[in-house]
Amino acid sequence: MKYLITGANGMLGHDLVAALDGREVTALGRAELDVTDLDAVRVALAGHDVVINAAAYTKVDDAEEDETTALLINGTGAGNLARVAAENGATLVQVSTDYVFDGTATTPYAEDEVRKPVSAYGRTKAEGERLALDLNPERTYIVRTAWLYGKNGGNFAKTMLKLAAARDELTVVDDQVGQPTWTLDLAEQIVALVDSDAPAGVYHGTNSGQASWFEFARAIFANAGLDPERVKPTDSAAFVRPAPRPAYSVLGHNAWISAGIPPLRSWEEALAEAMRQGVVEP
Repeated sequence: MKYLITGANGMLGHDLVAALDGREVTALGRAELDVTDLDAVRVALAGHDVVINAAAYTKVDDAEEDETTALLINGTGAGNLARVAAENGATLVQVSTDYVFDGTATTPYAEDEVRKPVSAYGRTKAEGERLALDLNPERTYIVRTAWLYGKNGGNFAKTMLKLAAARDELTVVDDQVGQPTWTLDLAEQIVALVDSDAPAGVYHGTNSGQASWFEFARAIFANAGLDPERVKPTDSAAFVRPAPRPAYSVLGHNAWISAGIPPLRSWEEALAEAMRQGVVEP
């Protein structure tokens, strides 16, 4: 089996390379492959059995002003990869996001829940899902994730520790709930999915359980040996941004269970191990 990773220089991309250690892997960053160029995609995918698309336009707020560019990368790019994967008989893993939902639910979103994005970023990622499933339906896995942190990139956990070194107290929103997810856990789960005989379709790649950003921040402090009482709660009104944030981003994991693959472990356990390993450093 030969694997191709797009977006390989990103936080998840780095961990996908690590999770596929010992296998034949081509790892391409944005400079090596423009996923919006169909001819370039055809050249890059030749001879590969599995394509994992971690390339994405992820600037959520900027997408509100430049949805066209975000759509090219997140929508057209995903479609190009799916089209060529179908031509080659290859499997595609399209990494997606909780932003395809509107965040108004009160129970975990099921994998077959109707997409209802409310931001430009969410709309472009939803279009990428649609194209990937339409163009390579028999061999496409959509893996939605959220609240990622890891070693090789900026993220909330690193930001909290940087701020901890500079401030006595921090205020963090407590009215947005989701699932903090370690990119290495996600990468290993994606590899397990590809290695399995699980049916094509949608899977939710998030660590189990749920937390508010406030609870996540306090857990980061506690695992770092800092006083979590230094983190104080506030609400989203204190942090107005161009793109709306989902208030509820908890994703259900029934598809893993149906496929005979254990869902990802709890976010608390994952965070504790990541911090023991020094993965989350300011």
